[in-house]
Amino acid sequence: MATQFTEANFEQEVLQSDVPVVVDFYADWCGPCKMMSPVVEKLADTYAGRVKIGKLNTDEAQSLAAKYGVMSIPNIVFFKNGEVVDRQVGAVPQSVLEEKIKNL
Repeated sequence: MATQFTEANFEQEVLQSDVPVVVDFYADWCGPCKMMSPVVEKLADTYAGRVKIGKLNTDEAQSLAAKYGVMSIPNIVFFKNGEVVDRQVGAVPQSVLEEKIKNL
């Protein structure tokens, strides 16, 4: 199950994580985000324990969206050691995200 990231837990869950983290910046009203939601959930289950995968609602965390340059959603940002190492904008097949996760 995908982790729900918030402004309150972002520092601990993402930036201080000892495993790579994938954050899906999304909004409830976004059609392509809804298309990606089952993919993100499946990846979270597949990589549980090796990579932390979760979602961050941009409407509820606008300062984090701005800090990480999220201008379009879905915007999936890959973190390693607290740093952004990659990103994927827009709806894409699961295989595209899996390839990026493997590169972490």
